[in-house]
Amino acid sequence: MTTKFCVIGAGFTGSIVAEKLAASGYQVDVYETRSHVAGNCYTYRDKDTGILVHKYGPHIFHTDSEKVWSYISQYSKFIPFSNKVKAVTGGKVYSLPINLHTINQVFGKTFSPSEAEEYISSLSVDIGRDPQTFKEQALAFVGEKIYKLFFETYTLKQWEIDPSDLPASILKRLPLRFNYNDNYFNHKYQVMPEEGYTPIVEKMLSSERINLSLETSFDKSLLPEYSHVFYTGPIDGWFDYKYGRLPYRTLDFRSFKSQGDFQGNAVINYCDNSEPFTRITEHKHFAPWETHEQTVCFKEFSRACLPEDEPYYPVRFAGKNDMLDEYLKVAGNTPKVSFMGRLGQFKYMDMDVTILSALNASEKILECVTHNLDIPSLFS
Repeated sequence: MTTKFCVIGAGFTGSIVAEKLAASGYQVDVYETRSHVAGNCYTYRDKDTGILVHKYGPHIFHTDSEKVWSYISQYSKFIPFSNKVKAVTGGKVYSLPINLHTINQVFGKTFSPSEAEEYISSLSVDIGRDPQTFKEQALAFVGEKIYKLFFETYTLKQWEIDPSDLPASILKRLPLRFNYNDNYFNHKYQVMPEEGYTPIVEKMLSSERINLSLETSFDKSLLPEYSHVFYTGPIDGWFDYKYGRLPYRTLDFRSFKSQGDFQGNAVINYCDNSEPFTRITEHKHFAPWETHEQTVCFKEFSRACLPEDEPYYPVRFAGKNDMLDEYLKVAGNTPKVSFMGRLGQFKYMDMDVTILSALNASEKILECVTHNLDIPSLFS
């Protein structure tokens, strides 16, 4: 049989694997159920305003990985961008992430960095062990008042799960600063692609050795035609939900347009119950090098993913997940199929982590193909 590979899903994970295989001389068929490539990073120009829109919510590229940056920067011109989030809670607007300005705002103080650090330390709740849950991490991190203002209700709106049932790892990703730095990220590279993410993925898939089929579901009867299949969809979906449906979150977007500048910032979170949505994003502010007289905004509503919805975020509870363990076990014993990406591994990953994971996996895949070894079903 001719060596030919199949990739299911044309997001970053699947597209990187396809690009690497094609660059090494192999034929690759890519199947994508949506009408476009780039997955949830898909961007397009709004026909009325010309504004570059992130259809499935904004994606800001940020990384410290030279390997990731070296790879992705060959596909686009990137322009520096700092994400400076604001938060509405208790009828006031605050600076995020939690920094010296936020602390002084909340407590009505004029703390110096050392004074703020000492004060927050005095508010930290000693839970008597290494924090295991989101709530424990938050209380040990910033104390009860800041937790309630910024995290408790927002987390319930975002996940519909009590913070005591979510893992501490969700909060560990967020910074706490005792200076006035309000840049949401700390990474060396914080940029936006000048023309969005869609052209990047289109270039990845431009090889004549890649056959892309949009709006097409993969038919498992075709499995024998391929040396190996790389699946980036929901892991439970591949097995027809035999152990049940894993929990995912989805997002509903309500868009609106107006003249001028609606909110003066790219992202404003709504942390309390004053509004039912979690945030408003104003997309022209994600490309500040452009000028537009009009504006395009999205209100984001988070809810549980139904069978007919697009899954966005895997929901991992604190502690053991028996259903997930069953799927990972059967996936690990599935020949000639690899489960990859955020949905395939049921793992929340930022964009740069997704890209790095796909690059590392591709190296392993090519090593296995070269030496006629079995390709892993799951990658670490």
